[in-house]
Amino acid sequence: MGRNKEFDTALVLHRAIEVFGEYGYEGTSLQELLSHLGIARQSLYDTYGTKRDLFLSAVKTYLEGKNAAVMERLEAPGSVKEAIREIFQEGVNVLKDPERAKACFIINSAIEQIPHDPELARYFEGQSKQLEDAFYQALLRAKDQGELTGEDNDIAALARYLNQSRLSLTFVAKVTADMDRLQDHVDVSLSVLD
Repeated sequence: MGRNKEFDTALVLHRAIEVFGEYGYEGTSLQELLSHLGIARQSLYDTYGTKRDLFLSAVKTYLEGKNAAVMERLEAPGSVKEAIREIFQEGVNVLKDPERAKACFIINSAIEQIPHDPELARYFEGQSKQLEDAFYQALLRAKDQGELTGEDNDIAALARYLNQSRLSLTFVAKVTADMDRLQDHVDVSLSVLD
């Protein structure tokens, strides 16, 4: 009979998101990772597999949670433009808080690994496409509701742009602590909807 796990796997995964977010995948040694997670090496292997497997699980857990929240907001009744503004503003609010921002930086770590990891690249492409589709559907609704009035609006291009612009917020936050710049990024990004 197998031993029961003596740790909370969800908590360990949350800690992994923070560690990889703060130090990056390459910058996190296995020993450092185990120390932060508070588990033994064998427990890591038995539960998650390798360091890479844990990283993939952490990225997927983080991204699926964030994307679900974005899609839920985009699908909610009411003003689409206001929902999009709230999504971007929430990104800025998270990045203002150094503790909350650590987790966001796991995206930077993942992006560093994409050229070397086809599985991760496919996963990111699928998640990005899913969000782009959600923005697309929301923008179609905005057009139907009279919020987008330009006849020449390319809804697909706008959806792609908004998705990419939202993702780039974490990069901007990584290179500057200037919240005015982050707010400028949001304001200019969303000006395409005016």
